[in-house]
Amino acid sequence: MRTILAADRTAMGHWVAKHAAEVIRTAIQQQGHATIVIATGASQFEVLGELVKQPGIDWGSVTGFHLDEYIGLSADHPASFCRYLKERFVDHVPISKFNFLYGDQDPKQTIDTIGSALQNTTIDLALVGIGENAHLAFNDPPADFDTTDPYLIVKLDEACRMQQVGEGWFASLSDVPTEAISMSVQQILKAKRIFCSVPDAQKANAVCQTLQGGIDPMVPASILKQHDGTTLIIDKASASQLSEETRNELEPIT
Repeated sequence: MRTILAADRTAMGHWVAKHAAEVIRTAIQQQGHATIVIATGASQFEVLGELVKQPGIDWGSVTGFHLDEYIGLSADHPASFCRYLKERFVDHVPISKFNFLYGDQDPKQTIDTIGSALQNTTIDLALVGIGENAHLAFNDPPADFDTTDPYLIVKLDEACRMQQVGEGWFASLSDVPTEAISMSVQQILKAKRIFCSVPDAQKANAVCQTLQGGIDPMVPASILKQHDGTTLIIDKASASQLSEETRNELEPIT
């Protein structure tokens, strides 16, 4: 895993979008199409804002897949990831197809339908983040590192749900759903390239555990260290708890 240190969220967004666009253009050039996975949340604001501006992408040759979604939320709910993806990405590019996980539909049927489509393709690029509890997608600790199912129905722990309140998506903990559909860890790792964007001081402990500890289901993001095609992009705030030795190993960008 490669680890990049950006100055701030803006620099992170520019860097990830530029390199993600290169991956997409190359996939289309080599195989005629590209398949991507898109995450949501505060970590992706600048990334998606810059990605939709990148030149030279034949979006008509791109298929997208949704990473995770709350069970029970309609697509027009302010915290719905379907709404987030439409407003920040899908409505801005002429993408060929985007496979949404609709939270107000039968989750098992959604998993079967979208999961089957996902298993029949190869993911060229996954844009992801990690949570304050180091979750990867909605795979909270202890994460299932073994299942090969493309999507899972998962329980959200309190730390994860409190993060959603802290970021302003919900007014109180009781408003946050307790279950979600999440792409599995092994399915995420099937992507050829993974860009994991992790800004802000609230993620500093998760970044520290991910980089300085072992590979541990209690630190779900740590599994990314096994993936040679992963780039972890952090900023000065999220790197604030790293040791000097670890910081010296980072690749700084401006």
